[in-house]
Amino acid sequence: MAFDIPADLMVSVSGVRGRVGEALTPEIVTRFAAAFGAFMHERAGGQPRVVLARDSRTSGPMFARAATAALQSVGCEIIDAGLVPTPTALLAIEHHQADGGIVVTASHNPVEWNALKFASHSGMFLDAEEGTRMRAYLADRPIPRAAWNELGDIVPDPDAVQRHIEAVTRIPYLDVVGLRRRRFKVALDCIRGAGAVLLPPLLETLGCEVVAINVEPDGRFHRPPEPVAENLRDLERLVCESGADVGFATDPDADRLSIVGNGGHAIGEDFTLALATQLVLRHAPGPVVTNFSTSRVVEDVAAEAGVPFVRAPVGEINVARAMQEVGATIGGEGNGGVILPAVHLTRDAAVGAALVLQLLLETGQPIDELVARQRPYTIVKDKLPRDAGPIEATYQVLEQELNASVVDRRDGLWLAWPEKGTWLHLRPSGTEPILRIIAEAPSQAEALRLVQLTREALLRPRG
Repeated sequence: MAFDIPADLMVSVSGVRGRVGEALTPEIVTRFAAAFGAFMHERAGGQPRVVLARDSRTSGPMFARAATAALQSVGCEIIDAGLVPTPTALLAIEHHQADGGIVVTASHNPVEWNALKFASHSGMFLDAEEGTRMRAYLADRPIPRAAWNELGDIVPDPDAVQRHIEAVTRIPYLDVVGLRRRRFKVALDCIRGAGAVLLPPLLETLGCEVVAINVEPDGRFHRPPEPVAENLRDLERLVCESGADVGFATDPDADRLSIVGNGGHAIGEDFTLALATQLVLRHAPGPVVTNFSTSRVVEDVAAEAGVPFVRAPVGEINVARAMQEVGATIGGEGNGGVILPAVHLTRDAAVGAALVLQLLLETGQPIDELVARQRPYTIVKDKLPRDAGPIEATYQVLEQELNASVVDRRDGLWLAWPEKGTWLHLRPSGTEPILRIIAEAPSQAEALRLVQLTREALLRPRG
């Protein structure tokens, strides 16, 4: 029987997201998890093994139990990693040679949201083609249920976090001995999310003196979950009061890392990837991949190192696939998501933190000085309701009126003027019911102008 997906449920390469008790209910979770289990059966050709994990959201235990029942009902063996960061869960898929995994997390969305993220046997999220095949079990393919004697077992995995820490410390150019000797003071804000079970022990393993807030993983977020500068005031104060060398902030599932400089000011999440890239290219020069919405500061780092730079559509799996294609040594997204293939092809706040600390060790410079060396840009982000205006018609209007040097339609509309260091990106979000408008330019006035022109084009009356 076909399954009607609620209109306000967000379904994309970023998973299935909705507000708890509205678009996202145990019934919805059960149906999607069973469809995923059936898809795993199809690919495995036998009883599949599926890693299941969650972040700290208060709705997480409920939805994890619903997903567990659904997976058992289609005969999947469940490796239960419990409350861990998303990158920890994806590493566990590879470790156990599992057929796939489900992570119950809404990542940076507000506390009233939750979601399911689906991963394949590679420990990478399902791409668009795989997601379409999985969702066929919601539309016109029956879900084969297991008999009473074929229901899947549940196997706990209590060591997933420790394995993740060990994987980070094995990064070839990470000088663990030198970091322990240097003993950086790190201010940390884990927003009471899953990062609280990973970041403190990792930083201590690297010899850091950690002063932390919000490391109780109870899901009762004290600030908006997205680790953007305006949400990090408490961490800025902590850096100033403690005299920390650097401040680190994660989102609830710890795949994104933002930085507060030693002067007590958030430096912008794009600099996480830029600084990590600067470190990696010192040791392993190679292509760099990021998405269309990422600051040119990352492109400048690649240009300075003389390596190829590639942009891909927004979405972790899109960036990871592009990294595979070009053999990138590092990549990620400008939201603070660092992807290091030497560890795993997934965004990972723990990896980002380790790389930034190693850069501080090698350069001997404070974080604020490293940031000050980069060419200055201003990035402006805006959003409108998804139904604010006719999106396709607006793409055409902007393309005609703005006369950009570069036009790319692979992910909404991306216009660029490389000679000016300026770009504009308009696209529907895959994680929220909004249209995102992002512009970057050397001056704030120019970035604001592009955003305003885009808003006007969207809202312009059409006969």
